[in-house]
Amino acid sequence: QVQLVESGGGLVQAGGSLRLSCTASGRTFSRNVMGWFRQAPGKEREFVAGINWVGSIYTKDSVKGRFTISRDNAKNTVWLQMGSLKPEDTAVYYCAAARSGDYAGPTLGRMSLYDYWGQGTQVTVSS
Repeated sequence: QVQLVESGGGLVQAGGSLRLSCTASGRTFSRNVMGWFRQAPGKEREFVAGINWVGSIYTKDSVKGRFTISRDNAKNTVWLQMGSLKPEDTAVYYCAAARSGDYAGPTLGRMSLYDYWGQGTQVTVSS
């Protein structure tokens, strides 16, 4: 059974940093696209950042320069380093994985690309 488990969320002041982790189990995702999405209260889930199996990255414009996605294929883990956090970054952050690894660019932002989802971790940024 495939599981994606996120960790690292919490409460942080505006301007602060957090590092989210997502570890997959049940199968290897070393050749798969992985990504991060978020959902704020009352809003739809939205793409944050994605990375394919060779490390090609696509990031939502509003977090470019502040958030960085990375992965360690040997550890079946993907991270989201978040800096200069703003109150509008407050959301539940979800890790996701696709069955394919060959996509790149804006395609990584398509929610329909992803087949597996974690339960989410809450990030709250106070002003």
